[in-house]
Amino acid sequence: MRMVGPAKRLTVYLGESDHWRGRPLHGALLETLRKGGLAGATVTRAISGFGAHSRIHSTAILRLSQDLPLILELVDTAERVDHALSLIGPMVREGLITIEDVHVVKYSHRYLAPLPADRPVRDFMSKPAVATSPGAAILDAWDLMVMHGLKALPVIDESGRPLGLLSDGDLMERTGMVQRLAIAERLDAATLASWRQALAGLASKVGEVMTRPAEVVLDDSSLGRAATLMNEHGRKRLLVVDHAGALVGVLSRFDVLAAISPAHKGEREQPPAGALRTVGEVMDRRLPAVPEDADLPEVEAKMVAGGFKRLIVVDAEGRPLGLISDGDLVARVRPEARSGLLRALARRGRPPEDAAVTARQLMSPGVLDVPPGMPVGEAIGRALANRRKRLVIVDEQGRAIGIVDRRDLLRAVAA
Repeated sequence: MRMVGPAKRLTVYLGESDHWRGRPLHGALLETLRKGGLAGATVTRAISGFGAHSRIHSTAILRLSQDLPLILELVDTAERVDHALSLIGPMVREGLITIEDVHVVKYSHRYLAPLPADRPVRDFMSKPAVATSPGAAILDAWDLMVMHGLKALPVIDESGRPLGLLSDGDLMERTGMVQRLAIAERLDAATLASWRQALAGLASKVGEVMTRPAEVVLDDSSLGRAATLMNEHGRKRLLVVDHAGALVGVLSRFDVLAAISPAHKGEREQPPAGALRTVGEVMDRRLPAVPEDADLPEVEAKMVAGGFKRLIVVDAEGRPLGLISDGDLVARVRPEARSGLLRALARRGRPPEDAAVTARQLMSPGVLDVPPGMPVGEAIGRALANRRKRLVIVDEQGRAIGIVDRRDLLRAVAA
């Protein structure tokens, strides 16, 4: 259940001596609610009170009263509270039942928050951090990113304090000369050499094109705090600094998700049915899909118009066959069409006319698909084990109905 915002609170006032079919009523109510699929309810025992019969019951006597007041409470959506009332209303023959509006600001428990939120960031960050200076040449910074497989490079001053972050997106947006790292890795030697030559001619320095200020977090900050910052600000990574302000590492979404280790999963208490947040609740239903017979212009137009870096290729029934990344497009089109495609992906031109190439020919076959009922924690483990950034959600017929990426998974565990 994912519940933040307007909700209802159901409260039942009853006595400890109340029974239902030979059992204590409060236990029967809890069991009925559990079987009815409610996420949780709580019974508390009062120390004193009186009810309809005006008899005062209290613990402040020589022996404990056998009829102390009890209060059962549950908070859920209006629809589920109505369902709960229909289940337990007939069981409460004497007592009081109320329903009131509440506003949920946070909902979490041990099954929904597998993140070791109290641990310090330094335990999970990537280190040492590779960095550059604001006066470095664009080509030197790009070569450093390619050498280390980095999509973003911290920029630091002479004292090692972060000034900003240089990403492949910054280079593409502000110089018009560079595509994403995933594309560069798929280029042939001749195209890459020509590209580097163009970069060498740029007069701009790193400090002129980087994103500033840098988003930082202290190395002794809690992982939960860092995850919340990434979630609220939509950051893929945070620069980690010590108390002197010097860069000591980088914390990425992957690092946060990897902190949810499946090593001790078997030792945990099994969660009750319906208590886990599932991928179906956090998935993006705006499906970036194209049919398998779509041609290159159609694929490129869908990718650029939607701002997608990957598209799902589906068959006539909507079942996923594979994924097309912008790197796949560059690697698999005809060499003579490659430069035109690169300009189109950078939104600086029209795609080449290559209708003979279909989405099925351009895609990387196979996807990692999961059902909508899979718990988020299990989905994170599956994605990390297979080194996948995205999971395709499929229904019982195997048709694609949504997609989940690392940002969605981070949002689920950091909420």
